[in-house]
Amino acid sequence: MSKRQTHQRIKKLKKVINYHRFLYHVLDKQEISDAALDSLKHELYKLEQQEPEFITPDSPSQRIAGKPLKGFKKIEHKIPMLSMEDVFSPEELKEWEDYLKRLVPHTGGFDFFAELKIDGFAVTLIYKNGIFVCGATRGSGAIGEDVTQNLKTIESIPLKLRKTLADEIEIRGEVYMNRKDFEKINKERKKKREPLYANPRNLAAGSIRQLDPKLAASRPLKFLAYDIVTNLGQKQHSQKHQLLSVLGFKTDKGRVCKNLFQVINYWQEIAKKRNFLPFQIDGIVVCVNDNSLFQKLGTAGKSPRAIRAFKFSPEQATTIIQDIRIQIGRTGALTPVAVLKPVEVGGVTISRATLHNEDEIKRLKVRLGDTVIIERAGDVIPSVVKVLPELRSGRTKEFHFPKNCPACGGEVKRQKGEVVWRCPNPKCFARQKEYFSHFISKPAFDIDGLGPKIINQLMEQSLISDPADLFQLKEGDLILLERFAEKSAKNLISAIQKRKEIELARFIYALGIRNVGEETSQDLAQHFQILENIKNAGLQDLETISDIGPISAKSIYNWFEQDKNLQFLAKMEKAGVIITNNLSLALVKPGFTRLKNKTFVLTGGLETITRTEAKEKIRKLGGKISESVSKQTDYLVVGKEPGVVKLTKAKELGIKIISEKEFNVFLSY
Repeated sequence: MSKRQTHQRIKKLKKVINYHRFLYHVLDKQEISDAALDSLKHELYKLEQQEPEFITPDSPSQRIAGKPLKGFKKIEHKIPMLSMEDVFSPEELKEWEDYLKRLVPHTGGFDFFAELKIDGFAVTLIYKNGIFVCGATRGSGAIGEDVTQNLKTIESIPLKLRKTLADEIEIRGEVYMNRKDFEKINKERKKKREPLYANPRNLAAGSIRQLDPKLAASRPLKFLAYDIVTNLGQKQHSQKHQLLSVLGFKTDKGRVCKNLFQVINYWQEIAKKRNFLPFQIDGIVVCVNDNSLFQKLGTAGKSPRAIRAFKFSPEQATTIIQDIRIQIGRTGALTPVAVLKPVEVGGVTISRATLHNEDEIKRLKVRLGDTVIIERAGDVIPSVVKVLPELRSGRTKEFHFPKNCPACGGEVKRQKGEVVWRCPNPKCFARQKEYFSHFISKPAFDIDGLGPKIINQLMEQSLISDPADLFQLKEGDLILLERFAEKSAKNLISAIQKRKEIELARFIYALGIRNVGEETSQDLAQHFQILENIKNAGLQDLETISDIGPISAKSIYNWFEQDKNLQFLAKMEKAGVIITNNLSLALVKPGFTRLKNKTFVLTGGLETITRTEAKEKIRKLGGKISESVSKQTDYLVVGKEPGVVKLTKAKELGIKIISEKEFNVFLSY
């Protein structure tokens, strides 16, 4: 091949490689395989090595620089890279708009532009005659660091603009990493027993702010452009995004909003989608769309007045532990609960958080009065995840786990191999209350209108001592109670009587046997068919049932061995409770097993079906339900506002995630 032919081949290779780079890294499309593209790049590299004079700064081969840098040069920003003020609620957003109206009173109203606030690392890029020549970090806002070589390794940053619209153009945006790529890196580090990275944003920032471009090149970093600093005639911020696409950048389309009402709708819309996005966001950016008005409003401190970061409520926050109280569960388990100075987390005001058990208190070294980090992730109960001892005052006090039950005063016990302390007194008032609540809950007897307050009244008046007494109540018993009239008494008695007939699986669950949840109850009902068979089952019989382990089997066996429990069952029968064997649930019919051995996890609110109905339909078709995501999970059904923990775990394990609509199709075909 002659020198001229080589030159022509190099030019064509560059054009083809850049075309496919743009398709893949900007438009998220792919026409040829990664291997084919690598082959083209390799050919280009070899030809350039043969004829070095044909190497240009915009060549794809120049993305990976050779030697590590000795240090970063300082770069002065011609136009400062300012930060943004945060707002967290529609009320704060309205205050901001009122503030702008006071500054420019002649303006009737504002058009806004709203776009995703990607949780990345801000950088600025300089192009001269269409060629990328310099990239810098924000730094102090006035002066940043020259990280050009590291930025060149990012495929979604074009080394040459698709159109040259000015001699010099400055672009700003965020370097980030997709969740999947981040999880993959941490998975590899875990295998090697290396420390895990905290989050994608920190890893992206660390990759850019280190001196070896090869390290940056080894990480799947991406770039999302959000601003053109150079005046190319754009009159609105929305036009900047259009121009960014023309120049060859990946950018968020955003939305033009005619008023704050539309901005808030967009914010709420994005909040529902945020967990499904490939990258992390922490809110939206809202700015006055008119560029001349944006400039006129000026800056206050280090932030432009005409822009705000409208953030989602954080899933972590700091607060102070004011007290620690002990809750007693239906099995007698003592759970320490932190009483907090109220704080908003994930859009909800939190004033309580679990501390799990005594061992967790010791591990965290929690004291009364401590400043702590609490976390609420989707449908997960808020919990204390870290203590900040450096903020500790001299007034903090150590917490000592009680040796006696706070409700009945009996001595608490902790079995060998367990982390939970329990009150062993079956007549403990607190235990009985929790047991009643469990007994009447939706997966159990599901008695309408019978809540904790009424249960408390009935117990305090000695009208009930165990759940069997509920079915013996008369209207006259209730009329004497506070807040009860003849009609409300009649309605409640009617609701209780309607629940005298119950499916076997629900009945087993209602008994509150330790280590027996909804799924184990279903397994028992399917295997034994009638309650009498479970009563007579030996320990070995129970252990042979699929999905019932030795701990659950022992709990079940021990429960049916106790005389007081058998007496309770006899009392329930005498009260007229009838246990049915609903074949649609207790025994899956042949031909209705298309979901056999498929395990589902549900997260978030379902809109077209209740969670109980969804579980029953899965079981009817031979499927199983689990409360947590694991390698055994086949499908995660995602409803409104899904739990972040379950969603993240499912993505990490590569589990199929389906929407409620897809789930309904599953059930219907």
